[in-house]
Amino acid sequence: MQLDKIRTSIKKGEEHLIYNEKELTFSILDFWKWSVSDLLSNATRGRFAEFIVATAINIDLRQVRNEWDKYDLITSDGIKIEVKSAAYLQSWAQKKLSTISFSTKAAIDLDNIQYESKRHSDVYVFCLLKHDNKLTIDPLIMNQWEFYILATKELNDYKRSQQSITLNSLQKLAQPVTYDQLEIVIRTKHKMNIT
Repeated sequence: MQLDKIRTSIKKGEEHLIYNEKELTFSILDFWKWSVSDLLSNATRGRFAEFIVATAINIDLRQVRNEWDKYDLITSDGIKIEVKSAAYLQSWAQKKLSTISFSTKAAIDLDNIQYESKRHSDVYVFCLLKHDNKLTIDPLIMNQWEFYILATKELNDYKRSQQSITLNSLQKLAQPVTYDQLEIVIRTKHKMNIT
């Protein structure tokens, strides 16, 4: 027996926990503030990087993010995008800046019964929170980020590891772009992927 995906609706933040059919004082907004305020946390930063790219390319934010999709984002005209993030600074105490490396492993399509492992996106966007001062870091400031974009074909043709890519290797394949350049470069790289 196969069960269909559960469809989720966008929450407003004002929804409350309920116990014995009575509304408690705790809301979804309380949960969001408690669980995802640390934008430097690896898991939260990764989802935030997806949000940054989504805003730059006008993804419909009224649709709930799908945690288990084959790729992270899809544009209205069908460009499938995988987003990866890294940062020099982490939430925890550090003796030195983190070494930058991005995972590029192939993924399994959970909707395909064959469970084929491959790269399902057309384009990869590597988001680097490049700021390196803990006193002034703020992931909300787009100038503290830089973005590297590769067509999936470029990544598949890469002769070194197919599991990850270091910043040095990435910089040999792509130039950093700013937030306002994301959409045009993604579209340019997508054209490379289909030729």
